[in-house]
Amino acid sequence: MKARTVFGVLIVAVLLFPLFWMVNASLQPSGALLRPDPAFFPVDGTLDGYRKALSSQGPHLLSSVVVALGTVVVSLLVAAPASYALAQLRVRGGPVLVFVLLIVQLIPGIVMANALYTVFSNLGLIDSYLGLVLADSTATIPFAVLLLRAFMISVPRELTEASRVDGAGYWRTFFSIILPVSRNALVTAGLFAFLFAWADFLFAVTLTTGQSFEPITVGIYRFVGNQSADWNGIMATAVLAAVPAAVLLVVAQRYVVAGLTSGAVKD
Repeated sequence: MKARTVFGVLIVAVLLFPLFWMVNASLQPSGALLRPDPAFFPVDGTLDGYRKALSSQGPHLLSSVVVALGTVVVSLLVAAPASYALAQLRVRGGPVLVFVLLIVQLIPGIVMANALYTVFSNLGLIDSYLGLVLADSTATIPFAVLLLRAFMISVPRELTEASRVDGAGYWRTFFSIILPVSRNALVTAGLFAFLFAWADFLFAVTLTTGQSFEPITVGIYRFVGNQSADWNGIMATAVLAAVPAAVLLVVAQRYVVAGLTSGAVKD
């Protein structure tokens, strides 16, 4: 069995096992989950938890989709050209910039969140989609740059040199040569940006007050606090939050494997 197939099977297994128990708990009545010996399968299943979850968490799910997709767009728009410059062009101070990006990955999220709150409060970006997208992008862009740069370094320079000889400029080379051959790496970087923004809680709870919108992570947090005895509703909400990310990762796993392994070995 190929290594890519094995990796894909492991991803599916890791995702489906906890998801099975979440679905199981979400379909059982709340009282059944408090028994000493809860049922392994929801024989007397109920969809009341999903009705409550959709009615209370539907807007939060939509907000998370908007924030996550916005983070993907901003991250790739910034990271792709930056990675091309660092990998294929002779940029002055390139190694220093790469080192700075590595250091940025070590900064605790709470430090970033506190600093961004002060800046965004002065700019009027608290409780706004743009503010949360920019905040999430501060964490996803450095990772995306490092990932895409590692791939673009492996792109043969003969391709870009041939494009330059034919009269193409740097941007034409970037759009016509680099982006098409970097598809797997772009999908991988975009997927990780989406998953980070989808699962983000720290920036979301710091930069939103709940007056205009809340992502699903904050929605679940407040739902658990208000409905601590309604476990099937809580687990139904968790299932609704986990399914989009799980489906996206399963669908894109072949691109993720190719994107992570490309450029790892030099010819």
